[in-house]
Parts: sequence; structure tokens; C-alpha cells
Amino acid sequence: MPKRVDHEERRSQIAEAVVRIAASRGLEAASMREVAAEAGVSLRLVQYYFHTKEELLRGVLKHLGGLIAQRVARGVAALGEPVTPRTFLYGALPALIPTDDESRRIALAYQAHYTLTLTRPELAPDGLTYANALRDLVARHIREAQEAGQVAQGEDPRVAAGIVLALVTGLQSSVLAGQYEGTEAVALLTAHLDRLIGARP
Repeated sequence: MPKRVDHEERRSQIAEAVVRIAASRGLEAASMREVAAEAGVSLRLVQYYFHTKEELLRGVLKHLGGLIAQRVARGVAALGEPVTPRTFLYGALPALIPTDDESRRIALAYQAHYTLTLTRPELAPDGLTYANALRDLVARHIREAQEAGQVAQGEDPRVAAGIVLALVTGLQSSVLAGQYEGTEAVALLTAHLDRLIGARP
């Protein structure tokens, strides 16, 4: 009996190959042929799942979003139950900092996508959709922490979320460039959260 093909697994295999290329050589190097070679599949198969380069890049961004969501979930779970606005922020935000090979690869690939949008603005809306969703999620947890008396009433949750995510983005670049170790960047982020939310849980 022929083996049943898991189409989502195939898509993920191809998308992960693009992530590896993006992290090492940038997305401009991710031609369909290069992706096929990196994934160990035929060019025809890549074209079957992603008809155009633009469709492939959108699929990769969705894949990256899933990888980031998994890291965030693990970061929050590592702090133990129950999940509160405070434990979410202290668990989720440091998980976005490159501290190991996996998170470094994700950060490099995501930044490669951003760099590509500077010359191909038609790709920018997809990246902004994920960025805005993350900002809104962080703002919601800051608002809930504020309602619990853990954040000063004078703080605007959306502004606070924008600032902390700008810090995360800057720290990601600093780690990738070698200015800080991942642990040092996490400590800086934690110091900011301590000022925003209060003592570390």
C-alpha cells in the first residue's frame, strides 16, 4: 500500500529549508531550485506546494510564526502554572531573544524577511500582520496586569507594548551582531520588565 503523503509535513519541510537558507545566505538566495536542493526534494515538488516565489515566502513567514509561537508557549510553560499576565510577559518575551541555535536561526530568517521587504514592499503587509498581532497580544497582557495592580495606572498598554517589543527587536539584532550574549540580552529585557511590572516572579 503506498505511503500516505502528509501535505502539511511536506510544506513544513520545504519552509524549514528556506529558513536555513535565509539564516545563512539571506532570502535573495532562496531560489526555487536552491530550496529544492536544501530540502532534498525535487524542484517540481516545491512548485507543486508553492507556485511562485512570493507564495513560498508567504508560506515561510507563516512557518516562522508557528515556530515563534512554539517557543513562546515553551517559555511561558517553563515558569509553571498558573499562566497570568505577568508570567506570560516574563516567559514569552525572553523566548524571542536568540539564546540557542534554533532561536538564532529563527531570528536571522525573520530579519531576512524584513530586509527583503525594504526592496519588495508588496511583501511587507504579511510581516506586519504578525508583528501587529504580537503587539496587540502583549498590550492585552499588560492591560490585564495593570487591572491586577501590577502595572502603574498611568501606563498606556499599547505604548508600553510597542516599547518593549522595540527593545526585543533591538536586542535580537545586538545578539546576532555579537554585541551581547543571549543571556545578557535576556537580563536587560528582564530589567525593563521589572521596571514595568514590578519584582520578578
